[in-house]
Amino acid sequence: MDYIDDFRNGKLARALAKTIAYEVDPLRHYKFMEFCGGHTHAIHRYGIPSLLPKNVEMIHGPGCPVCVLPMARIDNAIALAQMANVILCSYGDMLRVPGADKNSLLKTKAKGADVRMIYSVDDALSIAQKNPSKNVVFFAIGFETTTPPTAAALIRARQLELKNFFVFCNHVLTPPALESILQAQNNEIDSIPLDGFIGPAHVSIVIGSQAYEAVGKKYKKSIVISGFEPLDVLHSILMLIRQLNENRCEVENQYKRAVNIEGNLKTQSIMAETLELRSSFEWRGLGWIPNSALQIKAPYRSFDAEYQFQLPPSTGTEHKACECGAILRGVKKPTDCKLFAKVCTPENPLGSCMVSSEGACAAVYAYSRADIH
Repeated sequence: MDYIDDFRNGKLARALAKTIAYEVDPLRHYKFMEFCGGHTHAIHRYGIPSLLPKNVEMIHGPGCPVCVLPMARIDNAIALAQMANVILCSYGDMLRVPGADKNSLLKTKAKGADVRMIYSVDDALSIAQKNPSKNVVFFAIGFETTTPPTAAALIRARQLELKNFFVFCNHVLTPPALESILQAQNNEIDSIPLDGFIGPAHVSIVIGSQAYEAVGKKYKKSIVISGFEPLDVLHSILMLIRQLNENRCEVENQYKRAVNIEGNLKTQSIMAETLELRSSFEWRGLGWIPNSALQIKAPYRSFDAEYQFQLPPSTGTEHKACECGAILRGVKKPTDCKLFAKVCTPENPLGSCMVSSEGACAAVYAYSRADIH
């Protein structure tokens, strides 16, 4: 714990905050987006906004894997769970995300479907081996961080010659989402002007810092990859401020103790063997983004739930008053939503941003309740 505590040192945090206050240009308003939901929770958990000058604003991004899945994909998972002879395996957060007509996997389970919460894809493989007469579907979600285990499971399933294991693949990619946000900003389409990004930590361990170079150069934006601890985040904000003050637009790596330039080549190789780019994929709040998600390659298609099961089209629509889409784009804050902390709470979530442990609404609700009033 001593090592972690070093990055939570209050005295050093106040010293960093003092340096930030000294170096900001008082005539400039800085707007930085933290892409990752883990950073959003760290920022609110450690009270970082209270340490920043008023002209340094943090804006929440779409880096919450549960939040960005559109209702149609939730409805697809529910449809799979309702099929005869199917065991649907899912991470806990996904069970409560509302689909059409306020339905969810948890409600579907209560009505008799065999929906099981798991902690890893290995659990789903084990369930498939123990239930050879059942079709076991793994609801795969997440960014590049959680993609390698899914890829490895596909390889393992083929080695085991499993005939009853399937993956409903919903893995999405970070750089295309960054580009979508910046493209909307350039086109002035329902966007907010941003000066730079705090890049995700765990994602960057997999894909490396070089993955952001093309987007940073194309849109002339500063990106600093950051760790999750309060000193990491404050240091990253200071690095972004210095870039802007010096008219630099670079990809910098604050999280050098875990992230390198190339990323994890072994996991990238496993992903490349089993998965390939989709031509387009729908994101909640961001719409259809080209080359922004992965699908299972042809040699592994026998494990692809989308090919092996007939999925009905979704007819559901989002709650009219829910602002999850705008919050994921950074256009609005959780407290701008009329439902927030009133009818939409962690106990009764109406939107995915309140359901997920990485959602912006859940973070503000849990750690910044004073802001609600």
